[in-house]
Amino acid sequence: MAEAFIYDTLRTPRGKGKVSGALYEVRPVDLISQCLQAMRDRNTLETTEVDDLLLGCVTPIGGQGYNIAKAGLLYAGWADTVPGIQLNRYCSSGLEAVNFAAVQIRADWRQLLVAGGVESMSRIPIGSDGGALLNDPDVINRTGSIPQGIAADLIASLNGFSREDLDTVAFQSNKRATNAWESNYFEQSVIPVYDRNGIKILDRDEHFRPNTSMESLGALSPVFKETGAMGFDEMALSKYPELEQIHHLHTAGNSSGIVDGSALVLLGNEAVGKRLKLKPRARIVSAATISSEPTLMLGGPVPAALKALKIAGLQKSDIDLWEVNEAFAAIPLQFQKALDLDPEVVNVNGGAIAMGHPLGATGAILLGILLDELERRKMKRGLVCLCAGSGIGIATIIERI
Repeated sequence: MAEAFIYDTLRTPRGKGKVSGALYEVRPVDLISQCLQAMRDRNTLETTEVDDLLLGCVTPIGGQGYNIAKAGLLYAGWADTVPGIQLNRYCSSGLEAVNFAAVQIRADWRQLLVAGGVESMSRIPIGSDGGALLNDPDVINRTGSIPQGIAADLIASLNGFSREDLDTVAFQSNKRATNAWESNYFEQSVIPVYDRNGIKILDRDEHFRPNTSMESLGALSPVFKETGAMGFDEMALSKYPELEQIHHLHTAGNSSGIVDGSALVLLGNEAVGKRLKLKPRARIVSAATISSEPTLMLGGPVPAALKALKIAGLQKSDIDLWEVNEAFAAIPLQFQKALDLDPEVVNVNGGAIAMGHPLGATGAILLGILLDELERRKMKRGLVCLCAGSGIGIATIIERI
């Protein structure tokens, strides 16, 4: 079976997902097309060699609808022969796009693929596309589908996490992100974004807060208490009667930031890499996507990681660095607790709490951050995982070349 090699990764900086954010003026098609142009130029790609673009997008409507992948390819001036597909696996979409690409390469059906994701949350808010699990009361009640923030507070309550525990994760995320930017750890992969006049408008993540303190985090109010009182706490407790109540501990400070961004990964087999003079940076060792209990919803990373390890024939001790998406502070905390991991090897350069979570792009962003850090530290293997809606979890193991 052919190996799936990673030849390059890149991303835009993440802009605040609001009207005042630096990337609000940038359309989704511009975000992805600028990434495509950079991927082509820095690898001297003849785009006719690329078999497809697989692009994650969680809210595929409006400017992100009607196959944003193909729109981006055409707008970026890539060869007409590259098809383009848009896919949605909730927050795992960007990493799932990479995994789907790796599967096709390993099956020897494709030689060279680009995968990643895009999300403009300032222009197209999460949930804009609707859906039965979001808006249909009958479906919500029958399936026990609750808002993700309530699920995060449920996980925190079940694990006995305190508000201080969650705020500590947020403080550490901002501290590590600040250090990473000041130390130029992201310089290799982050490309600047330009406006229509060719003026650079953003070249670093806009959301992280260098001056974050435990005091400033502690002053923030929980954001999901009122939503829970609308009946969702009751729904959650009916599934988990061992709890007397749900403690609402997540705030805007210890939850992931709403941002805009895009990311791409260039993958191929060995033969195409040699022919096009591309240098492999890593290989995809294994990948797993699972689904878990839908009310708890955000508990998928642990079983997904364990499945990816099993497929690879590896133990957790074989993994040097871990990237666990910080959708909410309780998620990496629960992951570290379940796998008994040293916090010093998890999210070492901060995460989505500090820098934001552009839903469809985050998985590809985390993969690039992980690979850059493995190279910087001269380490061998890393695992990246994300939780996603309705109980989905995803994990991918990579090995540095």
